[in-house]
Amino acid sequence: MIELSASQFDVYALAFPRGLGFGDQPPVGAWLTNDECGLGVLTKNVHSGVHGARVLRRRRDDVWVSVLDDEHLGEKQAAIGAMENAMAEGSAKEAIPPGTAKRPFLYDVGDRTPSRIFNMLRHSTHHIAAWMLNQAYLALPNPDANWASDCQTANFHTRIWEALLLTCFREQGLLTCQPRLSPDFHISNRKGEQAWIEAVTANPPAPYEHVNAPITVAPTGTDWIDNVATERFSKTIRTKRDRRYDLLPHVAGHPFAIAIADFQAGASMVWSRPALMAYLYATGEPVQFKDGHWTVQRRASATARTSGSRLGLFCAPGAEDVSAIIFSNAATLGKFNRVPISGGALPSNLRYIRRGFLEDPSGQHVDGIPFCLDVSSEAYRAMWPIGYEPWSAELEVFHNPFAQYPLPRSLLPEATHWVASEDDMVCYRHYPSNVLTSRTQIQKASDPLPTFETFGRPRLIV
Repeated sequence: MIELSASQFDVYALAFPRGLGFGDQPPVGAWLTNDECGLGVLTKNVHSGVHGARVLRRRRDDVWVSVLDDEHLGEKQAAIGAMENAMAEGSAKEAIPPGTAKRPFLYDVGDRTPSRIFNMLRHSTHHIAAWMLNQAYLALPNPDANWASDCQTANFHTRIWEALLLTCFREQGLLTCQPRLSPDFHISNRKGEQAWIEAVTANPPAPYEHVNAPITVAPTGTDWIDNVATERFSKTIRTKRDRRYDLLPHVAGHPFAIAIADFQAGASMVWSRPALMAYLYATGEPVQFKDGHWTVQRRASATARTSGSRLGLFCAPGAEDVSAIIFSNAATLGKFNRVPISGGALPSNLRYIRRGFLEDPSGQHVDGIPFCLDVSSEAYRAMWPIGYEPWSAELEVFHNPFAQYPLPRSLLPEATHWVASEDDMVCYRHYPSNVLTSRTQIQKASDPLPTFETFGRPRLIV
Protein backbone atom coordinates (compact mmCIF):
# COMPACT_ATOMS: atom_id res chain seq x y z
CA MET A 1 0.00 0.00 0.00
CA ILE A 2 1.00 3.61 -0.55
CA GLU A 3 0.66 5.94 2.42
CA LEU A 4 -0.86 9.25 1.34
CA SER A 5 0.25 12.69 2.42
CA ALA A 6 -2.39 15.08 3.72
CA SER A 7 -2.60 16.98 0.42
CA GLN A 8 -2.84 13.75 -1.60
CA PHE A 9 -5.57 12.43 0.65
CA ASP A 10 -7.51 15.68 0.33
CA VAL A 11 -7.78 15.08 -3.42
CA TYR A 12 -9.05 11.51 -3.15
CA ALA A 13 -11.34 12.44 -0.25
CA LEU A 14 -13.36 14.61 -2.65
CA ALA A 15 -15.03 11.35 -3.69
CA PHE A 16 -16.68 10.95 -0.27
CA PRO A 17 -20.23 12.38 -0.14
CA ARG A 18 -19.11 14.90 2.50
CA GLY A 19 -15.64 15.32 1.07
CA LEU A 20 -13.26 16.43 3.80
CA GLY A 21 -16.02 16.57 6.42
CA PHE A 22 -15.47 13.65 8.81
CA GLY A 23 -17.19 15.14 11.86
CA ASP A 24 -16.23 13.48 15.15
CA GLN A 25 -14.44 10.66 13.30
CA PRO A 26 -11.45 12.41 11.63
CA PRO A 27 -8.86 10.51 9.60
CA VAL A 28 -5.59 9.54 11.28
CA GLY A 29 -4.09 7.82 8.23
CA ALA A 30 -4.88 7.07 4.60
CA TRP A 31 -3.50 4.62 2.05
CA LEU A 32 -3.88 3.80 -1.63
CA THR A 33 -3.40 0.33 -3.05
CA ASN A 34 -0.49 -0.09 -5.43
CA ASP A 35 -2.89 -0.56 -8.33
CA GLU A 36 -4.66 2.67 -7.24
CA CYS A 37 -8.02 0.89 -7.14
CA GLY A 38 -8.52 0.98 -3.37
CA LEU A 39 -8.53 3.93 -0.95
CA GLY A 40 -8.47 3.21 2.77
CA VAL A 41 -8.94 5.71 5.59
CA LEU A 42 -8.26 4.94 9.25
CA THR A 43 -10.42 7.09 11.56
CA LYS A 44 -10.51 7.71 15.30
CA ASN A 45 -13.42 9.10 17.31
CA VAL A 46 -12.39 12.31 19.08
CA HIS A 47 -14.48 11.42 22.15
CA SER A 48 -14.22 7.64 22.64
CA GLY A 49 -10.90 6.98 20.90
CA VAL A 50 -12.49 4.07 19.03
CA HIS A 51 -11.02 3.44 15.58
CA GLY A 52 -12.98 2.99 12.40
CA ALA A 53 -12.30 2.66 8.70
CA ARG A 54 -13.74 3.88 5.43
CA VAL A 55 -12.80 2.24 2.15
CA LEU A 56 -13.55 3.21 -1.45
CA ARG A 57 -12.84 1.06 -4.48
CA ARG A 58 -12.89 1.83 -8.18
CA ARG A 59 -15.69 0.56 -10.37
CA ARG A 60 -14.91 -0.65 -13.87
CA ASP A 61 -15.60 2.89 -15.09
CA ASP A 62 -13.20 4.25 -12.41
CA VAL A 63 -15.92 5.83 -10.27
CA TRP A 64 -15.27 5.34 -6.55
CA VAL A 65 -17.80 3.26 -4.58
CA SER A 66 -17.97 2.67 -0.85
CA VAL A 67 -17.24 -0.90 0.30
CA LEU A 68 -16.64 -0.23 4.01
CA ASP A 69 -17.86 2.49 6.36
CA ASP A 70 -17.63 1.43 10.01
CA GLU A 71 -16.84 3.77 12.89
CA HIS A 72 -16.79 1.04 15.56
CA LEU A 73 -13.95 -1.35 14.75
CA GLY A 74 -12.27 -0.97 18.12
CA GLU A 75 -8.49 -0.98 18.48
CA LYS A 76 -6.18 0.41 15.84
CA GLN A 77 -4.85 -2.90 14.53
CA ALA A 78 -8.34 -4.37 14.19
CA ALA A 79 -9.43 -1.34 12.18
CA ILE A 80 -6.35 -1.52 9.96
CA GLY A 81 -6.98 -5.23 9.32
CA ALA A 82 -10.59 -4.60 8.30
CA MET A 83 -9.49 -1.70 6.12
CA GLU A 84 -6.79 -3.69 4.30
CA ASN A 85 -9.16 -6.57 3.71
CA ALA A 86 -11.77 -4.26 2.15
CA MET A 87 -9.18 -2.46 0.01
CA ALA A 88 -8.59 -5.82 -1.72
CA GLU A 89 -5.16 -5.14 -3.19
CA GLY A 90 -4.83 -6.73 -6.63
CA SER A 91 -8.51 -7.62 -7.01
CA ALA A 92 -10.53 -6.76 -10.11
CA LYS A 93 -12.41 -3.49 -10.12
CA GLU A 94 -15.92 -3.44 -8.73
CA ALA A 95 -18.79 -4.31 -11.05
CA ILE A 96 -21.15 -1.58 -12.20
CA PRO A 97 -24.55 -2.23 -10.57
CA PRO A 98 -27.38 -3.33 -12.87
CA GLY A 99 -29.36 -0.37 -14.12
CA THR A 100 -26.46 2.03 -13.57
CA ALA A 101 -25.06 3.69 -16.67
CA LYS A 102 -21.34 3.36 -17.20
CA ARG A 103 -19.65 6.73 -16.80
CA PRO A 104 -17.77 7.63 -20.01
CA PHE A 105 -14.02 7.99 -19.69
CA LEU A 106 -13.07 11.65 -19.89
CA TYR A 107 -10.03 10.93 -22.03
CA ASP A 108 -11.98 8.93 -24.63
CA VAL A 109 -13.15 11.45 -27.26
CA GLY A 110 -14.38 8.76 -29.66
CA ASP A 111 -15.23 10.29 -33.04
CA ARG A 112 -15.67 13.80 -31.56
CA THR A 113 -13.32 16.66 -32.42
CA PRO A 114 -12.06 17.99 -29.10
CA SER A 115 -11.76 21.71 -28.48
CA ARG A 116 -8.33 23.30 -28.37
CA ILE A 117 -8.64 24.00 -24.66
CA PHE A 118 -9.48 20.36 -23.95
CA ASN A 119 -6.49 19.36 -26.07
CA MET A 120 -4.33 21.50 -23.78
CA LEU A 121 -4.82 18.75 -21.21
CA ARG A 122 -2.78 16.46 -23.45
CA HIS A 123 0.27 18.73 -23.15
CA SER A 124 2.89 17.95 -20.52
CA THR A 125 2.36 21.43 -19.07
CA HIS A 126 -1.20 20.47 -18.12
CA HIS A 127 -0.97 16.76 -17.28
CA ILE A 128 -1.52 17.53 -13.59
CA ALA A 129 -4.57 19.66 -14.39
CA ALA A 130 -5.89 16.83 -16.58
CA TRP A 131 -5.47 14.31 -13.77
CA MET A 132 -7.10 16.66 -11.26
CA LEU A 133 -10.05 17.49 -13.52
CA ASN A 134 -10.60 13.77 -14.04
CA GLN A 135 -10.61 13.16 -10.27
CA ALA A 136 -13.27 15.84 -9.85
CA TYR A 137 -15.32 14.40 -12.72
CA LEU A 138 -15.21 10.92 -11.20
CA ALA A 139 -16.21 12.38 -7.82
CA LEU A 140 -19.36 14.03 -9.18
CA PRO A 141 -22.26 12.06 -7.68
CA ASN A 142 -24.55 12.16 -10.72
CA PRO A 143 -23.27 14.20 -13.66
CA ASP A 144 -25.28 14.75 -16.83
CA ALA A 145 -25.02 11.91 -19.33
CA ASN A 146 -23.32 14.29 -21.78
CA TRP A 147 -20.89 15.75 -19.20
CA ALA A 148 -17.79 14.16 -20.72
CA SER A 149 -18.66 14.99 -24.32
CA ASP A 150 -19.51 18.57 -23.34
CA CYS A 151 -16.19 18.91 -21.53
CA GLN A 152 -14.32 17.58 -24.55
CA THR A 153 -15.95 19.97 -27.00
CA ALA A 154 -17.77 23.32 -26.97
CA ASN A 155 -18.94 23.39 -23.33
CA PHE A 156 -15.61 22.85 -21.61
CA HIS A 157 -15.97 25.94 -19.44
CA THR A 158 -19.43 25.03 -18.21
CA ARG A 159 -18.16 21.65 -17.06
CA ILE A 160 -14.92 22.85 -15.47
CA TRP A 161 -17.03 25.33 -13.50
CA GLU A 162 -19.20 22.50 -12.17
CA ALA A 163 -16.06 20.53 -11.31
CA LEU A 164 -14.66 23.51 -9.39
CA LEU A 165 -17.91 23.94 -7.48
CA LEU A 166 -17.80 20.30 -6.41
CA THR A 167 -14.24 20.67 -5.10
CA CYS A 168 -15.17 23.87 -3.23
CA PHE A 169 -18.25 22.34 -1.63
CA ARG A 170 -16.64 19.09 -0.56
CA GLU A 171 -13.45 20.80 0.57
CA GLN A 172 -15.70 22.57 3.10
CA GLY A 173 -17.16 19.25 4.26
CA LEU A 174 -20.58 19.71 2.71
CA LEU A 175 -22.78 16.78 1.79
CA THR A 176 -22.88 17.46 -1.95
CA CYS A 177 -25.48 15.63 -4.01
CA GLN A 178 -27.04 15.77 -7.46
CA PRO A 179 -30.41 14.15 -6.74
CA ARG A 180 -32.38 16.01 -9.43
CA LEU A 181 -31.95 17.04 -13.02
CA SER A 182 -31.98 20.64 -11.80
CA PRO A 183 -30.76 22.58 -9.97
CA ASP A 184 -27.27 21.17 -10.38
CA PHE A 185 -26.32 20.69 -6.71
CA HIS A 186 -27.89 20.23 -3.31
CA ILE A 187 -25.54 21.05 -0.42
CA SER A 188 -26.04 20.64 3.31
CA ASN A 189 -24.00 20.64 6.51
CA ARG A 190 -24.25 18.68 9.74
CA LYS A 191 -26.31 21.45 11.35
CA GLY A 192 -29.09 20.86 8.84
CA GLU A 193 -28.49 24.04 6.82
CA GLN A 194 -28.99 23.45 3.11
CA ALA A 195 -29.31 25.08 -0.28
CA TRP A 196 -29.87 24.31 -3.94
CA ILE A 197 -27.29 25.61 -6.41
CA GLU A 198 -27.66 26.10 -10.17
CA ALA A 199 -24.41 26.57 -12.10
CA VAL A 200 -24.12 28.79 -15.19
CA THR A 201 -21.45 30.61 -17.17
CA ALA A 202 -21.55 34.07 -18.71
CA ASN A 203 -20.60 33.44 -22.34
CA PRO A 204 -19.66 35.76 -25.21
CA PRO A 205 -22.26 36.95 -27.75
CA ALA A 206 -20.21 35.08 -30.37
CA PRO A 207 -17.87 32.15 -29.64
CA TYR A 208 -14.14 32.82 -29.54
CA GLU A 209 -11.05 30.65 -29.21
CA HIS A 210 -9.99 30.64 -25.56
CA VAL A 211 -6.49 29.24 -26.10
CA ASN A 212 -4.07 32.17 -26.27
CA ALA A 213 -6.98 34.56 -26.74
CA PRO A 214 -6.06 38.26 -26.64
CA ILE A 215 -6.21 39.60 -23.12
CA THR A 216 -9.13 41.98 -22.79
CA VAL A 217 -9.13 44.89 -20.39
CA ALA A 218 -11.84 46.40 -18.25
CA PRO A 219 -14.12 48.85 -20.07
CA THR A 220 -13.17 52.46 -19.57
CA GLY A 221 -14.86 54.57 -16.95
CA THR A 222 -15.80 53.86 -13.35
CA ASP A 223 -19.55 53.48 -13.79
CA TRP A 224 -20.30 49.77 -14.10
CA ILE A 225 -24.07 50.13 -14.07
CA ASP A 226 -24.58 50.47 -17.84
CA ASN A 227 -21.55 48.45 -18.84
CA VAL A 228 -21.37 45.71 -21.49
CA ALA A 229 -20.07 43.26 -18.88
CA THR A 230 -22.91 44.13 -16.51
CA GLU A 231 -25.39 43.50 -19.31
CA ARG A 232 -23.87 40.10 -20.02
CA PHE A 233 -24.25 39.10 -16.35
CA SER A 234 -27.79 40.46 -16.39
CA LYS A 235 -28.84 38.36 -19.39
CA THR A 236 -27.24 35.21 -18.02
CA ILE A 237 -28.80 35.46 -14.56
CA ARG A 238 -32.16 36.54 -15.96
CA THR A 239 -32.30 33.43 -18.15
CA LYS A 240 -31.80 31.22 -15.11
CA ARG A 241 -34.28 33.14 -12.96
CA ASP A 242 -36.93 32.86 -15.66
CA ARG A 243 -36.90 29.09 -15.18
CA ARG A 244 -38.15 29.58 -11.61
CA TYR A 245 -36.15 26.84 -10.02
CA ASP A 246 -37.23 28.25 -6.66
CA LEU A 247 -40.80 27.04 -7.33
CA LEU A 248 -39.85 23.42 -7.96
CA PRO A 249 -41.35 21.20 -5.23
CA HIS A 250 -37.95 20.03 -3.99
CA VAL A 251 -36.54 23.59 -3.93
CA ALA A 252 -39.52 25.52 -2.56
CA GLY A 253 -38.97 26.68 1.00
CA HIS A 254 -35.17 26.38 0.83
CA PRO A 255 -32.37 28.79 -0.12
CA PHE A 256 -31.63 28.84 -3.84
CA ALA A 257 -28.44 30.33 -5.31
CA ILE A 258 -27.08 30.80 -8.82
CA ALA A 259 -23.36 30.10 -9.21
CA ILE A 260 -21.87 32.05 -12.10
CA ALA A 261 -18.42 32.07 -13.70
CA ASP A 262 -17.39 34.57 -16.36
CA PHE A 263 -16.08 33.67 -19.83
CA GLN A 264 -17.60 36.53 -21.80
CA ALA A 265 -14.23 37.70 -23.19
CA GLY A 266 -10.57 36.78 -23.07
CA ALA A 267 -9.42 36.93 -19.42
CA SER A 268 -12.57 38.92 -18.52
CA MET A 269 -12.79 37.01 -15.24
CA VAL A 270 -9.79 39.03 -14.07
CA TRP A 271 -11.65 42.35 -14.15
CA SER A 272 -15.40 41.66 -14.35
CA ARG A 273 -16.32 41.19 -10.68
CA PRO A 274 -17.16 44.91 -10.17
CA ALA A 275 -19.62 44.58 -13.05
CA LEU A 276 -21.36 41.70 -11.31
CA MET A 277 -21.53 43.61 -8.03
CA ALA A 278 -22.90 46.65 -9.83
CA TYR A 279 -25.63 44.55 -11.40
CA LEU A 280 -26.57 42.95 -8.08
CA TYR A 281 -26.26 45.89 -5.68
CA ALA A 282 -25.69 49.05 -7.74
CA THR A 283 -22.34 49.47 -6.03
CA GLY A 284 -20.10 52.39 -6.85
CA GLU A 285 -16.76 53.86 -5.95
CA PRO A 286 -14.90 54.19 -3.77
CA VAL A 287 -13.82 50.98 -2.11
CA GLN A 288 -13.14 51.72 1.54
CA PHE A 289 -11.62 50.00 4.55
CA LYS A 290 -13.88 50.32 7.60
CA ASP A 291 -13.73 48.53 10.96
CA GLY A 292 -11.30 45.93 9.66
CA HIS A 293 -13.28 45.04 6.52
CA TRP A 294 -13.26 46.18 2.91
CA THR A 295 -16.53 47.81 1.92
CA VAL A 296 -18.08 49.08 -1.30
CA GLN A 297 -20.57 51.94 -1.36
CA ARG A 298 -24.12 51.32 -2.54
CA ARG A 299 -26.35 53.70 -4.47
CA ALA A 300 -29.37 52.74 -2.40
CA SER A 301 -29.77 51.85 1.24
CA ALA A 302 -30.33 48.28 2.35
CA THR A 303 -34.00 49.06 2.95
CA ALA A 304 -34.72 50.59 -0.48
CA ARG A 305 -36.86 48.74 -3.01
CA THR A 306 -37.36 50.17 -6.46
CA SER A 307 -38.25 49.13 -9.99
CA GLY A 308 -35.32 51.12 -11.33
CA SER A 309 -32.68 48.82 -12.80
CA ARG A 310 -29.91 51.24 -11.82
CA LEU A 311 -30.39 50.31 -8.18
CA GLY A 312 -29.41 46.70 -8.67
CA LEU A 313 -31.14 43.36 -9.16
CA PHE A 314 -31.47 42.64 -5.44
CA CYS A 315 -33.28 45.95 -4.89
CA ALA A 316 -35.90 45.19 -7.54
CA PRO A 317 -39.34 43.88 -6.52
CA GLY A 318 -39.68 40.14 -7.10
CA ALA A 319 -35.96 39.41 -6.81
CA GLU A 320 -36.30 37.67 -3.46
CA ASP A 321 -36.38 34.30 -5.25
CA VAL A 322 -32.56 34.22 -5.42
CA SER A 323 -30.91 33.85 -2.03
CA ALA A 324 -27.41 34.64 -3.29
CA ILE A 325 -25.12 34.72 -6.29
CA ILE A 326 -21.97 32.59 -5.99
CA PHE A 327 -18.96 33.65 -8.07
CA SER A 328 -15.38 32.64 -8.68
CA ASN A 329 -12.80 33.78 -11.20
CA ALA A 330 -10.84 30.52 -10.81
CA ALA A 331 -12.66 28.05 -13.09
CA THR A 332 -9.44 27.65 -15.06
CA LEU A 333 -6.81 25.12 -16.00
CA GLY A 334 -4.42 27.21 -13.94
CA LYS A 335 -6.42 26.49 -10.80
CA PHE A 336 -6.48 22.75 -11.55
CA ASN A 337 -2.70 22.87 -11.96
CA ARG A 338 -1.95 25.06 -8.95
CA VAL A 339 -3.85 23.25 -6.20
CA PRO A 340 -2.15 19.84 -6.61
CA ILE A 341 1.21 21.43 -7.47
CA SER A 342 1.17 23.58 -4.33
CA GLY A 343 0.38 20.34 -2.49
CA GLY A 344 3.53 18.68 -3.81
CA ALA A 345 2.72 17.26 -7.27
CA LEU A 346 5.39 18.97 -9.35
CA PRO A 347 6.91 17.93 -12.70
CA SER A 348 10.67 18.02 -12.40
CA ASN A 349 11.24 20.05 -15.56
CA LEU A 350 8.57 22.74 -15.17
CA ARG A 351 7.87 25.71 -12.94
CA TYR A 352 4.49 27.35 -12.35
CA ILE A 353 4.53 31.04 -11.44
CA ARG A 354 1.56 33.01 -10.17
CA ARG A 355 1.62 36.79 -10.48
CA GLY A 356 -1.04 39.19 -9.31
CA PHE A 357 -2.30 41.35 -6.49
CA LEU A 358 -3.10 40.35 -2.92
CA GLU A 359 -5.72 42.18 -0.92
CA ASP A 360 -4.09 44.43 1.65
CA PRO A 361 -5.35 43.37 5.11
CA SER A 362 -4.21 46.70 6.57
CA GLY A 363 -6.48 48.66 4.26
CA GLN A 364 -3.69 50.93 3.01
CA HIS A 365 -3.62 49.79 -0.64
CA VAL A 366 -6.97 49.71 -2.41
CA ASP A 367 -5.49 48.13 -5.54
CA GLY A 368 -3.76 45.41 -3.58
CA ILE A 369 -0.17 44.32 -2.97
CA PRO A 370 1.77 42.86 -5.91
CA PHE A 371 3.20 39.35 -5.66
CA CYS A 372 5.02 36.92 -7.94
CA LEU A 373 5.67 33.45 -6.53
CA ASP A 374 6.60 29.94 -7.55
CA VAL A 375 3.48 27.89 -6.82
CA SER A 376 5.59 25.06 -5.36
CA SER A 377 7.59 27.37 -3.06
CA GLU A 378 7.32 27.45 0.71
CA ALA A 379 6.48 31.16 0.50
CA TYR A 380 3.44 30.38 -1.64
CA ARG A 381 2.31 27.46 0.51
CA ALA A 382 2.66 29.62 3.61
CA MET A 383 -0.07 31.90 2.27
CA TRP A 384 -2.64 29.23 3.06
CA PRO A 385 -3.41 27.80 6.55
CA ILE A 386 -3.74 24.25 5.15
CA GLY A 387 -0.25 24.41 3.60
CA TYR A 388 -1.34 24.50 -0.04
CA GLU A 389 -3.75 26.51 -2.18
CA PRO A 390 -7.39 25.82 -1.26
CA TRP A 391 -10.09 25.24 -3.85
CA SER A 392 -12.36 27.74 -2.10
CA ALA A 393 -9.82 30.57 -2.00
CA GLU A 394 -11.56 32.59 -4.75
CA LEU A 395 -15.14 31.55 -3.98
CA GLU A 396 -17.38 34.55 -3.21
CA VAL A 397 -20.99 34.69 -2.09
CA PHE A 398 -23.05 37.82 -2.78
CA HIS A 399 -26.02 37.71 -0.41
CA ASN A 400 -29.43 39.06 -1.36
CA PRO A 401 -30.55 41.32 1.53
CA PHE A 402 -34.20 40.76 0.55
CA ALA A 403 -34.06 36.99 -0.01
CA GLN A 404 -37.16 35.10 1.07
CA TYR A 405 -34.92 32.25 2.20
CA PRO A 406 -31.46 33.66 3.03
CA LEU A 407 -28.39 31.54 2.45
CA PRO A 408 -26.64 31.00 5.82
CA ARG A 409 -23.06 32.24 5.82
CA SER A 410 -22.15 29.20 7.94
CA LEU A 411 -23.17 26.89 5.09
CA LEU A 412 -20.09 27.99 3.10
CA PRO A 413 -17.68 28.88 5.92
CA GLU A 414 -14.52 29.07 3.80
CA ALA A 415 -15.94 31.37 1.11
CA THR A 416 -15.77 35.15 1.00
CA HIS A 417 -19.13 36.69 1.86
CA TRP A 418 -20.50 40.07 0.78
CA VAL A 419 -23.30 41.26 3.03
CA ALA A 420 -25.36 44.45 2.78
CA SER A 421 -25.24 46.96 5.59
CA GLU A 422 -27.29 50.16 5.51
CA ASP A 423 -25.16 51.97 2.94
CA ASP A 424 -22.31 49.57 2.09
CA MET A 425 -21.47 46.07 1.03
CA VAL A 426 -19.23 44.57 3.70
CA CYS A 427 -16.69 41.87 2.82
CA TYR A 428 -16.01 38.99 5.22
CA ARG A 429 -12.95 36.92 4.30
CA HIS A 430 -12.03 33.45 5.52
CA TYR A 431 -8.49 33.30 4.18
CA PRO A 432 -6.00 35.97 5.28
CA SER A 433 -4.28 35.87 1.87
CA ASN A 434 -6.85 36.89 -0.70
CA VAL A 435 -5.77 37.09 -4.34
CA LEU A 436 -7.64 39.90 -6.13
CA THR A 437 -6.42 39.08 -9.64
CA SER A 438 -3.70 36.85 -11.02
CA ARG A 439 -2.24 35.05 -14.02
CA THR A 440 -0.27 31.82 -14.09
CA GLN A 441 2.85 31.32 -16.20
CA ILE A 442 4.40 27.95 -17.00
CA GLN A 443 8.10 27.87 -17.74
CA LYS A 444 11.03 25.51 -17.79
CA ALA A 445 12.48 24.88 -14.35
CA SER A 446 15.89 25.87 -15.72
CA ASP A 447 14.70 29.33 -16.77
CA PRO A 448 15.40 32.30 -14.49
CA LEU A 449 12.72 32.92 -11.89
CA PRO A 450 10.74 35.97 -13.04
CA THR A 451 9.97 38.98 -10.92
CA PHE A 452 6.69 40.86 -10.83
CA GLU A 453 8.04 43.20 -13.51
CA THR A 454 9.57 40.54 -15.81
CA PHE A 455 6.64 38.12 -15.66
CA GLY A 456 5.84 37.20 -19.26
CA ARG A 457 2.64 36.39 -21.07
CA PRO A 458 1.52 32.85 -20.23
CA ARG A 459 1.03 30.38 -23.04
CA LEU A 460 -2.56 30.07 -21.95
CA ILE A 461 -4.55 32.54 -19.89
CA VAL A 462 -5.05 30.38 -16.82
